Formats: sequence, structure tokens, C-alpha cells
Amino acid sequence: MSIGNSPEDERPFENEHVEADHEEARPSIGHALQQARIAAGLTVDDVSSATRVRMNIVHAIEADDFSPCGGDVYARGHIRTLAKAVHLDPAPLLAQYGDEHGGRPAPTPAAPLFEAERIRPERRGPNWTAAMVAAIVAVIGFVGFTMFQGGDDGSSEANVAEGSTPGDSASPTTKTKKPADPEPEPSDSAIAAVPQDKVTVRVVAAEDRSWIAAKDHNGRMIFDGVLKHGDTKTFQDSSKVQLVLGDAGAIDLFVNGKKIEENFPRGSVERLTYTKGDPEAG
Repeated sequence: MSIGNSPEDERPFENEHVEADHEEARPSIGHALQQARIAAGLTVDDVSSATRVRMNIVHAIEADDFSPCGGDVYARGHIRTLAKAVHLDPAPLLAQYGDEHGGRPAPTPAAPLFEAERIRPERRGPNWTAAMVAAIVAVIGFVGFTMFQGGDDGSSEANVAEGSTPGDSASPTTKTKKPADPEPEPSDSAIAAVPQDKVTVRVVAAEDRSWIAAKDHNGRMIFDGVLKHGDTKTFQDSSKVQLVLGDAGAIDLFVNGKKIEENFPRGSVERLTYTKGDPEAG
């Protein structure tokens, strides 16, 4: 007969063994993330580039050091981000972090709103510099106006002294507009000034607007458009200029410095070709 507890009483409880084995079987958060990263064939640099979490923070979390995260909220966010990057379910890791660090953090109360301080405009004194400049400008203007008036009086007196009466000087004088000089015909010097090794054609819409098309010796279009009344266009080529005039009667032509005296009827369409030397229409 034994005195005291029986051998059965000295055996540890089964629940204590189960809890101890569970604690030993569950790896730490950092170890779990590190093993998942290695299994995925990723380096710390790969995970940092994919998640934009700095490499020193990744190293610290894998070593179960969460102080560089800056708080529980940021630590939870980093754990969730890193777990997804290494294809690991973040929920058990977040629950384990809560068990080890006191559960979910309490929500941060919203900061009170303050009415922005109204900025009062700064009162400025009078701008004396601008006032002085304005006064100087006014004085200069008055002096100039006085001198101009004095000059007009002297000229009037001079006209009277020369024999004109005051009544004649007071009467307004009407200036007749001088008619515009007609465009001079090209002279021999103008013709000589034109390059002799090229054909030069100048088109003037003298009477009215007209559609114009011009091609070079290769048949390439060098102009296609409408000349308004008074517009001038000059074409030059090494050997030949081909023209199409939509209203030939409204056009004045100058070829190699010489005016073409052709009385084309108004509204007529003319196809003309000009070459070097003395102009001749083809």
C-alpha cells in the first residue's frame, strides 16, 4: 500500500501535452513567410520589388521583428502583402499576430476639424512712386500740348503776313487723292534681270479672282488654288512651266520678264505652256 499520490496522479494532463505540441508545431510568422518565399523560388529582392516593401523591412519581418513597420496597422498590412506575394493565406498569420500582439488595434479616433484661419489681407499704404510718375507724365503732356498750340499760332500768323486773309486760312482745304499710277510695263532691264537659263512665269489676278494650276517640266503640280483680286504668283522651272487658267480674261501674264499680250475673253479656260527665251505659248 502506497502513501501519497498514485502513479496515475503524477502523469501530466493530456490537454497540457496537446497545447504544448500545438505551440511547438506552429512556426512563427516570419519563419512561415520565409519558408513560403524559398518554396516559391523568390529572393528578398524579388519580394521587395513585387510588393514595394523595403528590403530591410522584409528581412526584419522574416526574423519576427516588427518594429521597423512603424506600428501594428502597418505590420498587419506588410504581413498581408508579403503573404500574398509568396502565395500564402494571410488570414492565419494575421490571427497569429493578433494573438501574439494583443488582438486588432483599436480604431484611431478621427481628428477634430478646425476651421481654417481666415487670412486677412495686409493693408498697404499709398503707392507714392506711381503717383509721382503719373504727375510727371501729366506735366510733360501739358508742356507738350502748350508748345504744340504755340507752334500752330505762329504758323497762322506767318500765313497772314504772307498775304493770305484770316478768312482764307480758316477755310478747310480739301486734298484730292492722287490716282494710283498704272503698273509700268516691263522694261528691257527687267527682262534682262530674269535668269536666262530658266523659265519664269508671273501670274497677276488683275481683273478678278481666278483658279490657277501650274506644273513643272516633269508634270509635277507646283500650285493648285485660287488667286484673289490683286494677288500675284511666280513660278520658275529649268525648262518648262505648264499653266491652266480658270478665268484667263482676269489674268495678266509675264513670261521671262515680258508681258503676254493676249486678249483672252472673260471666263475662258486656257491651257498654256511656256519655255525659256522669248515667250511663246504652246
